[in-house]
Amino acid sequence: MDHAFVNWAEIDLDAIAFNVQAIRRQVGPGVEIMPAVKGNAYGHGAAPVSKAALQAGATRLAVHRAIEGGELRQAGIDAPVLVMGYTPPDGAPYIAQHDLTASLMTLEFAQALSAAVGAVGRTLPVHIKVDTGMSRYGLMPDEVLEFARALVKLPNLQLEGLFTHFATADSLDLTHVRRQLAVFNEVLSALHAAGIEIPLPHASNSAAIMRLPEARFKAVRPGIAFYGMPPSDDWTPTFEIHPALTLKSRVCRVRRLPVGAGVSYGRTFVTQRETVAALVPVGYGDGFHRILSNKAQVLIRGKRAPLIGRVCMDQFVVDATEIPGVELNDEVVLVGRQGSEQISAEEVARLAGTINYEVTTSLLPRVARLYLRGGKVVETTAIGE
Repeated sequence: MDHAFVNWAEIDLDAIAFNVQAIRRQVGPGVEIMPAVKGNAYGHGAAPVSKAALQAGATRLAVHRAIEGGELRQAGIDAPVLVMGYTPPDGAPYIAQHDLTASLMTLEFAQALSAAVGAVGRTLPVHIKVDTGMSRYGLMPDEVLEFARALVKLPNLQLEGLFTHFATADSLDLTHVRRQLAVFNEVLSALHAAGIEIPLPHASNSAAIMRLPEARFKAVRPGIAFYGMPPSDDWTPTFEIHPALTLKSRVCRVRRLPVGAGVSYGRTFVTQRETVAALVPVGYGDGFHRILSNKAQVLIRGKRAPLIGRVCMDQFVVDATEIPGVELNDEVVLVGRQGSEQISAEEVARLAGTINYEVTTSLLPRVARLYLRGGKVVETTAIGE
């Protein structure tokens, strides 16, 4: 460790590239890859990860909010960026200014966007989202044709895409997903019959990429698999992916506790033996959830050490009694591999009663991100840098 951080996430950009190329082999050459980099790229860091993805063969990016797209533009990324979520009419100038691809579902916003785009002297592509069975954002299937007819009459906007999102592609039972796919195809057919062509229909998330080849259309939107994590605990990924994130810290205190010592707030753990206690400076203020108190384990010197007592905002304690020679500044791995042992995001998620998405997306800005290529740090993002 040749840096000053007490906790950090290492992001393997080679793993990101590997995963893009694995998805490319799966979907073939005629399908665009549009990784979902919303939520700060699921906690991995949107700009560096996006650049690595584009270098590896991705052609577009997808975010949820306009501000996320603006941040990518400020980082020098000029690839098409789809804003998949809602933007209010007064956000139209922001979309136009940053040359983003908006998703539309109201004529009010479409008109505002048309005017804003005209004001900056350009034409913008737009996509329509159709709700085929998720019951969230998007037009109902029977609303799409009328909306599209009105949309194509507006100046400065080009109807480029139609998309939907699958509710249960990660489940063993694909019945509902196939119904959604059928509805989506019906909408595309109705638009075609009306003379409205959609150059870029897209529907598939990570699970659908792996399991529904008939749903790939002209583009796919990998999310969790793009970061090297499986979409489900119920089935194994259909192609190899590499986890990109390792969450690390270091031992910041070692002491021996006598029998009967209470550990952390509330004394939820009381030592039953003389215990070597190692303090780790990570807490829920970093995104390591308090619900992991007395449940999670970490890796020190290639061995597992159980967390004892409550996770605090900035630190927690582990029992390192079974780890010979543990000392100040020893590396601690919370998510990832150390030696022959590994703690996956999925393991942490099960203990927390959540999903792997939340484990990485929860990581807050004060956890430095170190970006690696060939095992060497090539970029760092951290508060104050």
